[in-house]
Amino acid sequence: MTVFPGKGYNEIAIGDSFGAAVTVTETHLVLAAGLIGDSHPLHINEEFAKQTRFGGRVLHGVFTGALVGGPVGTYFAGTGIAYLEHNCRFTAPVRPGDTLTTRWTIAEKHDKPKHGGGLVVLKGECRNQQDEIVVEADAKIIVRSV
Repeated sequence: MTVFPGKGYNEIAIGDSFGAAVTVTETHLVLAAGLIGDSHPLHINEEFAKQTRFGGRVLHGVFTGALVGGPVGTYFAGTGIAYLEHNCRFTAPVRPGDTLTTRWTIAEKHDKPKHGGGLVVLKGECRNQQDEIVVEADAKIIVRSV
């Protein structure tokens, strides 16, 4: 298997951006309920969820956050030392069938010579197929130089 090397601390600049897109499926909802252990009917019972303000089932926030964070791991594959923080603000529901496009931007860099790289502060935004912001995120990761 070919593994593409991630970006090193010395290869990135403030303002650089990266991201990915994924379409949420029924499988995401089912897997999330099992993996997280959250079987709230809002996520797994369509008839219950239809009666809520959301009008149908929605993906777990924790799992949505994981999908938003995924591109960080890919972008820094092999160079990321520690993913220190991941904070999400959920601004709209995510439903099966939604295509989520996440865009992360490097907001700050702080040299950490002891780690052979530095701390990277990220700002993220995730939009659905209707260009509606569904998640605003912040993250911090320590990344080594290459």
